[in-house]
Amino acid sequence: MSSLGSKFIVLLAGLSLAGCMQATTTYEKSSDANLKPRDKEYLAKARYEKVAVAEPFRRAIVTYHRKELPGSIVVDSDNHYLYYVLEGGKAIRYGITVGEEALAFSGIARVGNMQEWPKWTPTADIHKRIEGLPQSVPGGPDNPLGARALYLYQGNRDTLFRIHGTNQPEYIGASISSGCIRLTNEDVIDLYNRAKNGTVVVVLDPKQGDSPYNSKMALQGANSSY
Repeated sequence: MSSLGSKFIVLLAGLSLAGCMQATTTYEKSSDANLKPRDKEYLAKARYEKVAVAEPFRRAIVTYHRKELPGSIVVDSDNHYLYYVLEGGKAIRYGITVGEEALAFSGIARVGNMQEWPKWTPTADIHKRIEGLPQSVPGGPDNPLGARALYLYQGNRDTLFRIHGTNQPEYIGASISSGCIRLTNEDVIDLYNRAKNGTVVVVLDPKQGDSPYNSKMALQGANSSY
């Protein structure tokens, strides 16, 4: 088979898969209803570019195929998705930025702390990799943790991994962070309002992602032109 023919088959497969999943995907528009006065103030002051997230990573209500209980959070790092499990076989799916494989967290944890506009205290490991960082950065529109942070614990131990906002929305769908799980500020506010202390968080191991919607293939279909 020719190279062009192979590419055409891949494109058709991507479009077919995307079409199948669209039937069970309802995209949600961001709303100001969940924003507090401070959220509106800080987001208006944020100096990062308000980049539109690619469609495969936009917040959506989807059919949920796994067996985690409603109220659980499941992270599929391979496909760059975070799911908040709902009743009735549904979930809210958010696009995320994740850590490079060597830096990423996987396993079962729980939300042990929740903060609005949290301060950022770089870990010793981050200080080793990035010179010149301050000891801490107060919460605010330019803080890399963004609008909200959910702190992941195992037992009574802080794993030092977080689910948090970002001032780099252009990287949603990429693997570039220092191991934490980033959502857009609007999405992390939405997730924060649904989660609670004690929420179970399942982070699938690398190469174990099983989302039925393949984000990479969907992006190929969206970006290809013939």
